[in-house]
Amino acid sequence: MLSLTLAKRFRRSKKQSGFTSFISSSSTIGIGLGCAVLIIMLSVMNGFERELKDRLLSVIPHGELTAVASTGLNDWEAIVESFEQEFFVKNVQPFIKATGLLQKGKQSKAVEINAIQASTSANMHWVSMIEPEVWQRFIESSDGLILGDSIVDKLEAKVGDKIQVLLPQPSDSGKLAAPETLWLTLSGSMNLGGEVDNFVGFMHLSLAAQTLKVTTGAQGIQINYHDPYAASLHTRDLGYRLQQYAYMSDWTRTQGHLYQDIQLVRLVVYIALTLVIAVACFNIVSSLVMAVNERKPEIAMLKTMGAHSGLIVSTFVMQGILNGVIGVTVGSVAGVLLALNLTEITLFVESLLGVSLLSGDIYFIDFLPTQLVWRDVAATVIIAFVLSLLATLYPAFKAARIEPAKVLGH
Repeated sequence: MLSLTLAKRFRRSKKQSGFTSFISSSSTIGIGLGCAVLIIMLSVMNGFERELKDRLLSVIPHGELTAVASTGLNDWEAIVESFEQEFFVKNVQPFIKATGLLQKGKQSKAVEINAIQASTSANMHWVSMIEPEVWQRFIESSDGLILGDSIVDKLEAKVGDKIQVLLPQPSDSGKLAAPETLWLTLSGSMNLGGEVDNFVGFMHLSLAAQTLKVTTGAQGIQINYHDPYAASLHTRDLGYRLQQYAYMSDWTRTQGHLYQDIQLVRLVVYIALTLVIAVACFNIVSSLVMAVNERKPEIAMLKTMGAHSGLIVSTFVMQGILNGVIGVTVGSVAGVLLALNLTEITLFVESLLGVSLLSGDIYFIDFLPTQLVWRDVAATVIIAFVLSLLATLYPAFKAARIEPAKVLGH
C-alpha cells in the first residue's frame, strides 16, 4: 500500500525536526499512558464491585420484610416456604433484630443482635466465614452467642464466657420499658470484614422471641437473591404479597452508598482519562501540522508526478494512525499486565514499605482488588483509536490542499 509506505518513510525521515519528533513521541507516550491507567483503574473499580458482591452482599441480607406489629410476622413458615419457590430467591430465613448493650466486667459495647434459626441459616454464605467449631458450639448451646472479632476484642472476652445482654422492651404505650437482661454464652467470634465486625452479633431465634415477646416466633424474614442488584425490585414484589402490614427494606438503603460510590468513581475515572487520551491525540494534530509544513516540497513533487489528493490524505492519516496504534498497543498491553498482577504488586509494596493501603477495620476488604474485564479493554482501545483517527483528519486535508505551483515556484 503506497500511502502506508510513504507514511513510514516520512515518519523515519532524518529531515524531520527534533521538535516535531518530540511532539510526535509525546503524543504516542500520552496515548499509551492514558490507555494503561484507564484499564488499570477500571479493573480496580471492577474488583471493588466484585468484592462488594462476594463479601459484603454475602454477609448482609439483600432484602428484609419486617412486620409492623410488635407480635411479629404471622404464619412466617408458610411465607418462607412460598418465597423459596421463586427462581430469583437464593434463600430465606426468619429473624428478629434488636439493638442491645453487651456488658462483661467493666467493658460494654452496643451491638445489633440478629436472632436467627440455625437450621435455616446453615446454608447462608456468611456461615462459611465462621469457624466450623464456632458454628457447632452455637448450634449445641441454646444460649449461644456469636460476635464480631472487634466486639470480642473490645469486651476482652473468651469462648465460654458469660456475657450480659440488655435488650429493650416495648410497652403497651409504645414507650420503652426497663430492658430485659439475658446471660448468653460466647460460642466464638467471626470475621465478616469491615465495619460489620464492630456491631453485629447472632443469637438463637427462639430465645429472642421469648425475651422480646414476639409471639409469632419471628419479627420478619430476610431474603437473599441470586442477583443482589435486583434486590429493590424483588423485595417490593414479595412485600406486596404479604397479608399484613410490613416494612420493606433492601441492602441499597443501608449499604447502597458503597455501590453508588464505586459507580461514581468509575464514571469520573472514565471521563477524566478519556480526556487525557484526547489531549494526547491533540498532539498528533500538532505534530502532523508541523510535518505537513516540513514536507511541502515532497508533497508538491508527488502531486506533479500524478499523486491525487486521496493519496496525500491517506498518507498523513496513516502517519498519525501509526503513532496512535503504537501508543494504544503498548499502553493496552502494559495496562492488562499490570491489572492482572496489581493485587500482588500492591501487597509487595505494602510489605516493603510497612504500610497498608486499605484498613480491614474500616473497609470491607484489606487489599486492593482488581478484575480485568475485556469489554473495558476493547472500549478503551476503540476510543483511543477513534480519537487518534479524528486527530489526523485536519492535517491530512491541509496537506491535500497544497498547490505545487506555489511551493515549487519559490
